[in-house]
Amino acid sequence: MEKMKQFLLNFWNSNLRWPMIIALIVTFSLGLLINGGTEPGRSAQQRADLEGQAATKVQIWTCSMHPQIKQPNPGKCPICGMDLIPVAISEDSQVGKQELKLSENAMKLAGIQTATVQRRYVTTEVRLAGKVAFDETRLKVITAWVPGRIDHLYVDFTGAEVKKGEHLVDLYSPDLISAQQELIEAKKTPLKNLDAVREKLRLWGLTHSQIKEMEQSEKTKDHLTIFSPIGGIVVQKNASEGMYVQTGSRIYTIADLSFVWIELDAYESDLAWVRYGQAVEFEVEAYPGERFAGKIAFIDPVLDPATRTVKVRVNAANPQGKLKPEMFVRAIVRSKLSSGGKVLDEELMDKWISPMHPEIVKDRPGKCDICGMPLVRAEKLGYLASKNKNTEMPLVIPASAPLLTGTRAVVYLAVAGKKGIFAARQVSLGPRVGDDYIVSAGLSEGEEVVVNGAFKIDSDLQIQGKPSMMNPEGGAPVSGHQQHETHNQAKKETPENNNRKSEPSKKQAIAQEFNRTVDRVAQAYFSIQDALSRDALENAQKAAANLLNEMAVADMKLLKGEAHMDWMKLEAGIKTSTQDLKSAKDIEGARTSFDKLTEPVTTAITEFGGGKTAVYRFHCPMAFDNKGAYWLQDHRQTRNPYFGASMLTCQDSIETMVAAEKEK
Repeated sequence: MEKMKQFLLNFWNSNLRWPMIIALIVTFSLGLLINGGTEPGRSAQQRADLEGQAATKVQIWTCSMHPQIKQPNPGKCPICGMDLIPVAISEDSQVGKQELKLSENAMKLAGIQTATVQRRYVTTEVRLAGKVAFDETRLKVITAWVPGRIDHLYVDFTGAEVKKGEHLVDLYSPDLISAQQELIEAKKTPLKNLDAVREKLRLWGLTHSQIKEMEQSEKTKDHLTIFSPIGGIVVQKNASEGMYVQTGSRIYTIADLSFVWIELDAYESDLAWVRYGQAVEFEVEAYPGERFAGKIAFIDPVLDPATRTVKVRVNAANPQGKLKPEMFVRAIVRSKLSSGGKVLDEELMDKWISPMHPEIVKDRPGKCDICGMPLVRAEKLGYLASKNKNTEMPLVIPASAPLLTGTRAVVYLAVAGKKGIFAARQVSLGPRVGDDYIVSAGLSEGEEVVVNGAFKIDSDLQIQGKPSMMNPEGGAPVSGHQQHETHNQAKKETPENNNRKSEPSKKQAIAQEFNRTVDRVAQAYFSIQDALSRDALENAQKAAANLLNEMAVADMKLLKGEAHMDWMKLEAGIKTSTQDLKSAKDIEGARTSFDKLTEPVTTAITEFGGGKTAVYRFHCPMAFDNKGAYWLQDHRQTRNPYFGASMLTCQDSIETMVAAEKEK
């Protein structure tokens, strides 16, 4: 090493240094020309990369610490204040005007996942609540068929069990004496119509044996014994001993409880899955873990305007008498829906069913064994006649695939034959079935839809000015400042704002796009509230996951100054409570987290929401050991999330927090 240093020092001090330096420069220049002007030793791949970089155009500026921040112009990150850095976007001839290309690394960072559009039957569980009721067809009212005085009641209290043919009442009736004398005379005189007199006594309630005894003894009796026409329970006692009654006066009401009705309440959204004749499983509080079964025998054709529900009646056998009227019931209806909206039920496929008694099912036409009415095809009652995979099996996509905004639904597809290229497509959706949506139009079997990361693709398209979910026509990207100004100007030009001068200025400075994000957060909250009111923990936790997704895609660059800081505070509270709810081990823990979630969501809706949907605030004074708690709904029909079906309508106050536009 010392010898090398000495050599270089001698060379520098020698007279040869300048000629040698000039020779080196000439040699280097010739090398550049030979290599096409590139740096010596650079590979062909490296040269291609340089050429690709030269063909790029900087369009997006982002934050190195917060990559979700994307703006069309340089500036500072609204979260941390760091200078934004440019991100180059390649100009690729394969990418259409309505498409976005992502590299493999970009797809990994964005968490892009896809799923195949499939044709398959999907199953959902509809959970309903209701109560046990008397089977009205098995109720009998015991009345006095002749006027008289009740001398003796053999059954003298409500709830007593009676058997068919058992005596109930001894009735003194003077009219009975004259009728018996007429019977005796008719028997002695051949010209008299004996059968007519017998029929008269039968219609007064006398049995065949009683009439025969009168004829044989030829003696009159002044008392009539009334017998029970059915076996059952006395549910009403309307008379007392010594009471005078007239023809038609009620004495008892007897109910046969060997069969009962289960009266359930179905929401409008449940009706797509409910059919006459469907099997229903249900539980009652008295026998936890024990399952009972029945069949839907009636669906009310009229919606109750007060509860926004439809009555669904189930016929259920009750041989052991466990089911007692007014018991609370939780029921489940399981349905498979075809593309035509018909329910798939293997047991009813190509069968004939009674329109009045769903338990009567036959392989061919005929009459009901109970009522004699003609049987009808199960297909006419909303069931699938036979399996046909080509026409009846619905087209299905995961529920996380579509982006929903108003009446529009957009999915992002992985373009076939173009790796890493995605395109938007508007679709028509049918009902949601658990974790899936049925697709009515817009997709074909086998196509690949994005199920995770669609929001990130959509935001990239918006920034590039291409058509997207929020901007179907496309156009130049709009800065946050321009969005705020446009939103403010639109609000100034709205007539109803003349009467809303007290609205906080903070809300006026928020872009419409962020308003819509908060509205989607509110909808996810309402879904949690609805699920808890139905005692459906799993559905509530699915809705909580959806709320977290909505929070994750909230574009905070749309907020400035104080509004930005306020949202950061709310965001922390909403995410923490929602995550706790999502991981709750039981429904009581979920309800505790829901109570904590309500306060920040309330503030978010009032300060950052778009005000498109009505919001009502309810208060339950009995929640959490009478400490009381609030919750929000988007309708005025009370659905208490803290007690569910046990006290569904418990509340002591309702206030309109946000009035819907049509109500203003």
